[in-house]
Amino acid sequence: MRLTWDQIQANAVSFSKRWAGQHEEKSEAQSFVRDFLAVFGVADPLSVGRFEKRTVKDDGGRTGFMDYTWPKRISIEMKSSGKDLRGAYAQLKDYVLHLPSDQMTDLMMVSDFENIGLHERVTGQVFHFKTKDLRKHIRRFAELAGFETSRDVEDQLTVNVRAAEKMATLHNALLDSGYDGHDLEVYLIRLMFCLFADSTGIFASQTFLNYVQNSKEDGSDLSARIAELFEILNMPDATREKKKLLSPSIRQFRYINGGLFQGIIPSAQFDAGMRGLLLDCCHFDWSGISPAIFGAMFQGIMDEGERREIGAHYTSEENILKVIDPLFMDDLWKEFRKAKGDLRALDGFHEKIAGLKFLDPACGCGNFLMVAYRELRLLEIEVLKARKALHNGGGSDAAQEARKKGMRGVPKVAKGNGHSMLDIEMALKVNVGQFHGIEIQPWPCQIAKTGMWLMDHLMNMRASEEFGQYYVRLPLTQGATIVEANALRIDWGTVVPKSELSYILGNPPFSGARLMGPDQKDDMGHVFGDTKGLGNLDYVTAWYRKAADYMEGEPIRAAFVSTNSVMQGEQPAILWNPLVERGVAIAFQVPTFKWSNEARGRAAVHCVIVGFGYPGVGPRPKPAPPVAFFVERRKKPLCDVPEMVFGSMPNDGGHLIIEDSKCSAFKRAEPAAKQYIRRFMGSEEFINGTKRWCLWLVGVSPAEIKGMPLVMERVEACEKHRLASKREATKKLAKVSALFGEIRQPDTDYLIVPSVSGERRDYIPMGFMSADTIASNLVLTIPGATLYHFGVLTSKVHMAWVRKVCGRLGITYRYSKDVVYNNFPWPSTTDEQRAKVEELAQGVLDARAQWPDCTLDDLYDPLVMMRELRKAHDALDRAVMKLYGFKKDAPEPEIVAKLMEMYLELSRQSASSTLTTK
Repeated sequence: MRLTWDQIQANAVSFSKRWAGQHEEKSEAQSFVRDFLAVFGVADPLSVGRFEKRTVKDDGGRTGFMDYTWPKRISIEMKSSGKDLRGAYAQLKDYVLHLPSDQMTDLMMVSDFENIGLHERVTGQVFHFKTKDLRKHIRRFAELAGFETSRDVEDQLTVNVRAAEKMATLHNALLDSGYDGHDLEVYLIRLMFCLFADSTGIFASQTFLNYVQNSKEDGSDLSARIAELFEILNMPDATREKKKLLSPSIRQFRYINGGLFQGIIPSAQFDAGMRGLLLDCCHFDWSGISPAIFGAMFQGIMDEGERREIGAHYTSEENILKVIDPLFMDDLWKEFRKAKGDLRALDGFHEKIAGLKFLDPACGCGNFLMVAYRELRLLEIEVLKARKALHNGGGSDAAQEARKKGMRGVPKVAKGNGHSMLDIEMALKVNVGQFHGIEIQPWPCQIAKTGMWLMDHLMNMRASEEFGQYYVRLPLTQGATIVEANALRIDWGTVVPKSELSYILGNPPFSGARLMGPDQKDDMGHVFGDTKGLGNLDYVTAWYRKAADYMEGEPIRAAFVSTNSVMQGEQPAILWNPLVERGVAIAFQVPTFKWSNEARGRAAVHCVIVGFGYPGVGPRPKPAPPVAFFVERRKKPLCDVPEMVFGSMPNDGGHLIIEDSKCSAFKRAEPAAKQYIRRFMGSEEFINGTKRWCLWLVGVSPAEIKGMPLVMERVEACEKHRLASKREATKKLAKVSALFGEIRQPDTDYLIVPSVSGERRDYIPMGFMSADTIASNLVLTIPGATLYHFGVLTSKVHMAWVRKVCGRLGITYRYSKDVVYNNFPWPSTTDEQRAKVEELAQGVLDARAQWPDCTLDDLYDPLVMMRELRKAHDALDRAVMKLYGFKKDAPEPEIVAKLMEMYLELSRQSASSTLTTK
């Protein structure tokens, strides 16, 4: 009787375990082949083939002996461990090609016991894998068990982004046929499950592929066949038994349960092209699926506009691990290593991880939950391996004592071959029911639920391979709790009581403070109430606040991926200061890193990861870094230094700006305007040396302006631009369209500070400008600044402050006067000390002047920075470090800590002075 596919899977796992470590060719080869064929139900290899078959091996008529051949099915050549399998294949191929045509085999297998190489003669496909991984490749041998198979002509494909693109193509074809909305979403998720099930043993190998392939080539009957399949997948075995007319082709699909196939949806209509697209998806090998595929698939079929609207950014596994490892996995692995040698401690640890509960309150397609579940299951496997080792090897005194007393919780074992074997169905305790999520969109909710089931199956297969017992958890009886709701409106306690929860994690939406829609702004108000500065907070901050509210009084720990704005610039003080006052502490932080994911249309985002909790409740989190991130906005400098101001904003639609390429021609055509054309300086122009110009008509009489026709054209165009604005303030500016919208130009020379600068540089380039150069709104100016101020601001000390408190635009610095400059603690100095700093600051400017043809971008590129300029900065750094009392080699954390102490003390003095004045 032909074996079921479950039996074959179980046999494959047992075979791999039994032959681990064998390597002798002569004495063991035939036993290996016998056991291999027995996996597929061949009890007697001699009943279908022959060992040591004499065969012609070349055109000269010489003969040799094949280790085994089963005519029309498979030929096998065995070699000892370490032998070249390529040579073994060349030898076997010669044998096979000289067989009579009615005996020639398509499958040619070579093995050194530890490795298997499978060559398909007709297609030319080649597969190499470890013997221990036979179960993963078992479908390649389906014909040996009597199953029909159809092999793709391409090499085996790993599940990756191409699978997502295939599914997206199928989605678009169905959409174009008029099948859309929720029905299409559910339909695709069900198909995705079937594709996975076909490759991983949930279905018999390639059952779904063959089922689709057996439809009519024009696709006319495929819709009805799939509808019937969905119905049978939701039909319990007891009900099936009553339906005597079910065909064998449909009855072979097992009952899935879990709600995935519950409910009848309208059928999609297929044509030949759409049938081909589905077959393309069927030919992918989904057995190596990653949780990443679900997020990538989801994002791959969303249009760019929708991604931008909901702030959806798919997170790669690499970035997910940056969250879960420091949040809980690192500590769990440490705890496991401590308990590893003691059965009682190990048993307690196993109970602990089986009792942990997790919540992702912005779970999307469930990527975080799936990866976290996988990592927890991998840890559990190591726990069971350690338990098994303790049983087999005697273990610790505590373990022996536990066995003597018949302690409850000691894993059930069976004796075999002198060793104990775990009953994994009883031993496995970690399950998908420990995981919870909230997601606002219905389709990602279903993907998350389905993905957790599939991950559960993958980990059950992993455990099966590890312990030599085939275990599949079907029909589905338990799943992750994924709630479709607005996470900022729903009470998280209705999803999972906070008294039961262990960890909160995820990747909330990234919408910026100025980019939120009306609904998101309402959400922010719902969470934050009348918090001062609410309008400056990004959407993601609401998850931090709500998590902090929810966790209060419980030993829950949380960590989120966020844009780096939550820890830099003006937002930290608004968000974190109230939380710190309530007892929240930062447990860990992963500094700014570049976003990466496997989805189409990768988001260009730079992020941080922040872990936090209440240290007074439960185990304390790791020590929080200095409160450098909570520096508040300040309108005036904290110290007695010149004020910093923004540059002037044109708000002109570009009509008052003259590009360098057009400036000469403009001057020739309108010579009277020459005296009103000024150099226009923003960050780009200052750092990279590019030239732009502007019409600066401050103080110019209307008559003079009207006497310059080309100037009037630009003024009129500026007026038109301002009148077309939706902002009333801009419309009012139309009355003075000859002038910049905001004028802050100093009437003296000034120090210019770029508002945006690359972080690769050791210093933010700054410099002095004359009053004739118009500073744009993309730079900051310090009128009245001296060489002393320039020297301190372009020093190592100030750069340490910048790196800690400055906002970021991507990974570039976004310098802020209210946060960075106005809060910077300046040192107390003597006249002699200031003079020394000024002397060395001039040295920096003199060093720059040695290369007049180089831009500041050239001069401050750390890879090519000239030695003279580097020496000048080093000397200046030592002088400024001395002002603060630092040794010349003081590390940056020490510098930041001292600056923070100074900042806090100066802030207290400023507050006290303000109260006294009032």
